Amino acid sequence: MHYTNTDLLRIEGATKIFQLKPMLGPAREVVALNNVTLRIGTGKALAVVGESGSGKSTLGRAVARLFSLSSGSIAFKGQDIAHMRSRAERLDYLRSVQMVFQDPFSALNPAHTIQHHLERPLMLHQGLRGVSLAAAVREVLADVELDPELTLGKFPHELSGGQRQRVNLARALAVGAELIVADEPTSMLDVSIRRAVLELMRRMKETRAITFLYITHDIATAQFIADEIAIMYAGQIVEWGPPDRVIANPQHPYTRLLLSAVPDPSVRLDGMSARSFAREAQAVRALARTATAETLEVQPGHFVRKFAAMADAAR
Repeated sequence: MHYTNTDLLRIEGATKIFQLKPMLGPAREVVALNNVTLRIGTGKALAVVGESGSGKSTLGRAVARLFSLSSGSIAFKGQDIAHMRSRAERLDYLRSVQMVFQDPFSALNPAHTIQHHLERPLMLHQGLRGVSLAAAVREVLADVELDPELTLGKFPHELSGGQRQRVNLARALAVGAELIVADEPTSMLDVSIRRAVLELMRRMKETRAITFLYITHDIATAQFIADEIAIMYAGQIVEWGPPDRVIANPQHPYTRLLLSAVPDPSVRLDGMSARSFAREAQAVRALARTATAETLEVQPGHFVRKFAAMADAAR
């Protein structure tokens, strides 16, 4: 990846190894991130796409500073987040980098109204009170297209899933977030309202210069919001670049597997077709694990990590 002065977030050689100690049996290591290097420009969106267990959520949590890396670095505005020593630095980073989770209900306190959820960050982070506070609450609700009269007095369980996710985005705006780590933010929403939430996130990016690290298993939604897309498997990035180039001209077998898994209503799979696809998917996953450290630039800005079969063909 090539870095520029406009990069808000730089991830270099990020590796995370978890030590698992089960009640029965020997302890073992799990490599959740394996030498991941990525960057996101200010006001841009990077989509990290992969199956469950690929390491994409671990990457998001590392960016949110929920744990430290085993090796490598994450820099925000040029500063390594692991070297933030003062309380003021840490608090400023936690304010600037907000997470929006898969389940919008679990991120909200069911005992408090939406008004409380939005007033509290505005009071704590911006010191607002009285008329200024009320105006700011209405402004952030307007930004996420919710009616204050129909929303503020309600509790989380009285809202739809899409409305709750909008409240979570409004809360991120209320604290002054510059980077939002959105971890599968639409996967628990009805299909009919996913697009509306994605359009909202795209407008936040375009009108307020909010930067997004968008984590998803759905490559179709990734191309809707992302300026760049990174395909992730087994803790490593196997292909990355502009969405139109990666999706129109996929080079890695795992990228092609993800694209082939997007449902096509005109195609009806029978049991034999499904079993054949499962066998092919298993073979592709095994191949993807053998990726090398070498990369190839297929088109300007479009890269693929070389894998065993590609390396053999080159010799």
